[in-house]
Amino acid sequence: MPMPDRIVTSAAAEDIPISPAVLEELAPTRRLRVAVPISLTPSAVYAVRDYPTGPLRGVTVALAEALAAATGLPLDLVAFRGTGEIQMTAESGRWDVAFLPADEERRALVDFGSAYHILQSTYLVPVGSRIKCVADADAPGVRITAVRDSATLRASMRAAPRATHLAVDSPDDAVAMMHGGNADAIAMGRESLLGMAPEIAGSRILDEYFLTTTTAVAVPKGRPRARALVAAFVEEAKASGLVRRVFDRFGLVSALVAPPGAAP
Repeated sequence: MPMPDRIVTSAAAEDIPISPAVLEELAPTRRLRVAVPISLTPSAVYAVRDYPTGPLRGVTVALAEALAAATGLPLDLVAFRGTGEIQMTAESGRWDVAFLPADEERRALVDFGSAYHILQSTYLVPVGSRIKCVADADAPGVRITAVRDSATLRASMRAAPRATHLAVDSPDDAVAMMHGGNADAIAMGRESLLGMAPEIAGSRILDEYFLTTTTAVAVPKGRPRARALVAAFVEEAKASGLVRRVFDRFGLVSALVAPPGAAP
């Protein structure tokens, strides 16, 4: 298959050419290395893997495959335990592209392109919990677990400063914390929590949110042409309906697609 010479964007005023120089900046190893976090259940960010060594499946995997096809680059999926681990390795040279929830702390570590998803984070609580709303979680003695260095953990710490926050390496670890009676709430995005709820009998997801942000494509700092290219790709993926289709394919029918031109 011949390599395409541009990404045609329906929503952007200017198409982004795919030149050898742009591809070298995007993928210095000549392979597109996309960071993918893994969980028990899929979300707009997290992929799943059939235990123990099966292929990764999920929204970000599908988007990575489409980006590789659009650029003509061979694809390597680089698995991580959580989004915090991805952001903290942005300068390591381990990955070229990621899909991450945006916040101010993370903008200091990566350069975001276009947003493809509206993320709303809240709490999952076990059966019989006294936590009925977000404000109830802000109390001494309440133990909230969330993925280490995640945008959701940082937002929960602001929303519930009197609670004790327990950082874990992955969503699976958060579920284990609650099963072990060591957490009173799990803080994550709603789609992730909807997938977790069946794993915790009688659990309940709060209606309110303590964080609303966007999930967007990102590249390591100092790659402006690569950032422009992946931003154009996301705009085209939204305009063509690809993002909506992959959400629905993985059962995320309530996930919200970010509007055209949405900033992270």
